[in-house]
Amino acid sequence: MDLNKQKILAQLNAIVPNTLLETLKISYTDVGEDYLTAKMPVNATVYQPQGILHGGATVALAETVGSTASHLFIDASKYKVKGLEISANHLKSKSEGEVFATARPIHKGRTTHLWEIRVEDEAGKLISLCKLTTIVLPK
Repeated sequence: MDLNKQKILAQLNAIVPNTLLETLKISYTDVGEDYLTAKMPVNATVYQPQGILHGGATVALAETVGSTASHLFIDASKYKVKGLEISANHLKSKSEGEVFATARPIHKGRTTHLWEIRVEDEAGKLISLCKLTTIVLPK
């Protein structure tokens, strides 16, 4: 992957409008040779009825960053990425501020990728730990 961080982040954030990412206010914040990070604000738009971050919103953030990371590691002119399975362990609640999801590969094979996505608060405390499996398919 050609690592021009600002260019990659600008391209990724340009595809946010008119998607769930826009609804949840997800934005990509950092990228490296083996990771991608995105953030999401925590406020009433992503609450569950008890006034804390909804697990489904957390999983949407995790799948977004993991699937996008998987896409960065393929030849997009020949292949596409689809999510196969996601699991999440929610470890801590959050009611305000932001959460940051960072996807790192556990396995990058020819046809499947396995990602660990850590969702953390501003202080780096773990909120949720997710695993995402994606499949790489020919276009």
